[in-house]
Amino acid sequence: MKGIYSALLVSFDENGNINEKGLRQIVRHNIDVCKVDGLYVGGSTGENFMLSTEEKKRIFEIAKDEAQNDVKLIAQVGSVNLSEAVELAKFATDLGYDCLSAVTPFYYKFDFSEIKNYYETIINSVDNNMIIYSIPFLTGVNMSLEQFAELFENDKIIGVKFTAADFYLLERMRKEFTDKLIYAGFDEMLLPATVLGVDGAIGSTFNINGARAKKIFNLAKEGNVKEALEIQHITNDFITDVLSNGLYQTLKLILTEQGVDAGYCKQPMKLSTQEMKDNASKINKKYF
Repeated sequence: MKGIYSALLVSFDENGNINEKGLRQIVRHNIDVCKVDGLYVGGSTGENFMLSTEEKKRIFEIAKDEAQNDVKLIAQVGSVNLSEAVELAKFATDLGYDCLSAVTPFYYKFDFSEIKNYYETIINSVDNNMIIYSIPFLTGVNMSLEQFAELFENDKIIGVKFTAADFYLLERMRKEFTDKLIYAGFDEMLLPATVLGVDGAIGSTFNINGARAKKIFNLAKEGNVKEALEIQHITNDFITDVLSNGLYQTLKLILTEQGVDAGYCKQPMKLSTQEMKDNASKINKKYF
């Protein structure tokens, strides 16, 4: 389960419907071109929190059918609707996903006992394992080392997707939980996270920049930090340009330029303007 995982983009048509052909192409591009070790399906990058339960299931089906056993697959099933999360957990497990993940419950100010019950309800409903998805800057949920330790007492909770800039907490977690999987969640911080000992990374830009991410990760693991840093510099230049033009729209526009039917973003995300398309074309030519 270690290595570089793309947080899978999903292709939608102009009306917001799943574009199956395009989604299959994105899966294959990640596996065949970016050479990622796995796919994280149903996360923020997949525009998951704007989808119906049936749409989420269909994406799980298509991704699994296309990827087969070529790479490891993690299904993000988290939802503020706990019944939906359990339903999705059972569905993805039956499909043969290697592991589940769930975002911390958000919007309402849940206390830790409620968060713990949420995770244990999901994972105890299936014969599978769980990766906690911690992304405080979007959910507002900050958990302490002691709270992670309490969650990890459940042997089926095997790790965390750590999407936070708190590298002190990351270092403390790596030292404390040597038997748990820790994935870096910020693409722009891959190198320092790898130096601190993460087992892998899960990122949206890996749908395009996965090959560079693998080089950074492998070089850092080998102790070649200087060379890894040069690639991280290029990667961060790329990320800066993408963010300034609109993250998900630009990633899809670049994939489209590369021959992948990446489609559109789902509303209320905006449609790409001509200026965004022109900028994406320049970014593609500059870095790929």
